[in-house]
Amino acid sequence: MKRRDFALRSAAIATLGQLPLASLAQSKKDTLTLGMTLEPTGLDPTAAAASSIAEVTHYSIFETLTKINSDGSVTPLLAEKWEVSPDLRTYTFTLRKGVKFQNGEPFNAAAVKFSFDRAGGEKSTNKDKRTFANMSTQVVDDSTVVVINSEVDPDFLFLLGQATAIIVEPKSADTNASKPVGTGPYKLDAWSKGSSAVLGKWDGYRNAAAIKLRKVTFKFISEPAAQIASLLAGDVDAFPRVTTRGIEQFKSNPKFQVVANGSRAKTILAINNKKKPFDDVRVRRAISMAIDRKAVIDGSFDGLGAPLGRHYVPGAFGYVDTTAVNAFNVDKAKALLKEAGVTTPLEVSLILPPPPYARQGGEIIAAQLAKIGVVAKLQNVEWAQWLDGVYKNKNYDMTIISHVEPFDLGNFAKSDYYWGYESKKFNDLYTKSKNTLKPADRAKLLGDVQRLLAEDCVHGFLYQPLWTTISNKNVKGLWKDMPIFVNDLGALSWS
Repeated sequence: MKRRDFALRSAAIATLGQLPLASLAQSKKDTLTLGMTLEPTGLDPTAAAASSIAEVTHYSIFETLTKINSDGSVTPLLAEKWEVSPDLRTYTFTLRKGVKFQNGEPFNAAAVKFSFDRAGGEKSTNKDKRTFANMSTQVVDDSTVVVINSEVDPDFLFLLGQATAIIVEPKSADTNASKPVGTGPYKLDAWSKGSSAVLGKWDGYRNAAAIKLRKVTFKFISEPAAQIASLLAGDVDAFPRVTTRGIEQFKSNPKFQVVANGSRAKTILAINNKKKPFDDVRVRRAISMAIDRKAVIDGSFDGLGAPLGRHYVPGAFGYVDTTAVNAFNVDKAKALLKEAGVTTPLEVSLILPPPPYARQGGEIIAAQLAKIGVVAKLQNVEWAQWLDGVYKNKNYDMTIISHVEPFDLGNFAKSDYYWGYESKKFNDLYTKSKNTLKPADRAKLLGDVQRLLAEDCVHGFLYQPLWTTISNKNVKGLWKDMPIFVNDLGALSWS
């Protein structure tokens, strides 16, 4: 060996000997960037209805007494265990001990009572306010709380695992929208509005060693082409509920994994039942019968959906198929409008939030409605505008939206809900179904509820979407199915 070569090799070996062992091997990646279609308007899931809030904060910053898993099962989270009375009205929860909020305050029964009382209080803007208003919460001791539900609800433990049931720290509750404080494994590090939000691992978490990701960044990307581009460029590592456009190219790319996510979501053409002429069931039925659901699914969601005939999804307990009740029939739709005394052309507003399924679906539905003399004026709005104008102020004729909550039939019993639907018959049937303990009897009543919604043609019921997650092949812990919209950050890691 030449003297020069020997000297160079010796220097290299000496340098290696001075480096820490950790630098000699590639350490496992501990940061992750997730794509999201919609940016939340705030970070308190008890203050507004948007599921995007939960996508950032649920199970990451905030926690609930119970946890809903990918398969829909319910397991303990902040509650260690519980006992349920035979009449399904009284729930006794034993809470985890030694848990703290991120501001150092203790988690205890008093915090649970505060959270539930606040959620059902007069000033509450919680979308499940009615559920909490029907509850009374009693503190037994610091680690024991009793919840008494005035109504029987077989799905109550599931509901307590949703984002609307988060446990908040009393002193910080009023500022959670911008400065969220929870008991979860992550804290908010930064929020660049219009761009991204960054969560950092909280070292004070009770099981911090099990959390593999040090930092998670959410990038807000609504435009379909930009979603695809961000994945291909590596700007995001995973994109749950990504646009359906361009999926095929990822299936054949070994760098990616494509996960088809089952859901309990219902995509609907929501109709303002309180506005004329939509207060006439014949008009609503005409609109519904003018819609070719298959064409909408194919054109706006690349065929990844199952047609719906009511606000209930296949596979759910008590499901009945009502898709034939208001089947596609242009001639009958025209006749119904004439029977209702509607003069055509009838101009209506069709308000479309940012998700591609809404924007693309709106164009297809507008073309279909034109064939019966209904002229739908498309209005593209941002998410905050939709929440304020449609959801809050009910200033709309029709809109396209996907409702993702599994158990939300109760919204039809809320006369002040943005749908404007009022039916004593529905209210009585729904209440009876909730208070019926025998499964077979309850299933029958739920079938009656579904048939009534189809007959009343409350909305143009469209389809149950099959969501898709595209991610780097080395991302582990992604949910296979999504009974609720959540990103379970504590379960994610790199291989």
